[in-house]
Amino acid sequence: MVLIVFLLAYIVRRRLDTHNSLSGDKLWRHWFHQAVKVEAGHESGIAGGLALVVLPALILGLGMYLLDAVGWRVVGYPIEWLILILMMGAPGWRPILQSYSVSWQRGDMQAAWLIVEDRLPPEERGAASSPDVMHLTLSKAFLVGVFQRFFLVGFWYVVGGIGLAVLARGLVALSEQWPQAAARTRFQRLAEWMAWLPVRLLSVTFGIAGDLAGWLREFPASVGGVSKKTADVLMISANGSLTGYALDPERFSRIHPDEWVDFGGRSLGAIRDLLNRSMLVWICGLALLVIFGVL
Repeated sequence: MVLIVFLLAYIVRRRLDTHNSLSGDKLWRHWFHQAVKVEAGHESGIAGGLALVVLPALILGLGMYLLDAVGWRVVGYPIEWLILILMMGAPGWRPILQSYSVSWQRGDMQAAWLIVEDRLPPEERGAASSPDVMHLTLSKAFLVGVFQRFFLVGFWYVVGGIGLAVLARGLVALSEQWPQAAARTRFQRLAEWMAWLPVRLLSVTFGIAGDLAGWLREFPASVGGVSKKTADVLMISANGSLTGYALDPERFSRIHPDEWVDFGGRSLGAIRDLLNRSMLVWICGLALLVIFGVL
């Protein structure tokens, strides 16, 4: 049932993302702002933020355990399905990437920057001094966003149940949207710990779903780097797994100067395809685990 629940939730979530509906980020933001004080000098601290994530995760995990203990586990599957739909999803990216690609093709880099600025991490919004840097910054934000909102949630759901899935997604939400901005760095560290194993599994999946030879060349710098952050692992492994210099704009512009206007759209399309193929590999792997009786 784990496979069926996750697969159905993934299909529904992709459809919702297509229509830019039901943003999990908005739900988390509303939850945080309703549950804590945000007035200056009265902000809740780290413990308050963790409580808002850990307690719901604990309640859900305990609830599913009790349903299983009394033989009513089937009642919990629709609940898990609904929660996965709420936890997963990255709505809003499709129109942004389409508009960005059109602006890139026109050569209007200022318009492209204005389109994606709000999607970039605050600390990196001022770093895009050139089209190359802007595109790599956007690509990294897109990779990390999709990983955190699909693969991270799916991994912990399969490994530890809906409670751990909510905990992992909640830590990501705290690191991005907690009202006390100074505390987000600590939440980011916790989110990195939760992402350590699944991001390296996804990195290996990139090699399977993409250019294995290219991925193997980058292996020591990605999966082999124990202290590498999530964004670095994703960028290094994706760069090795993609052909056509999709994540190397400088080299692409030297080798294919006449096709530079198409680079933005082609690069983002290649990244989306790699992520889609990687999710397919995960679903197939999950199906094999079910067939062999592991799940």
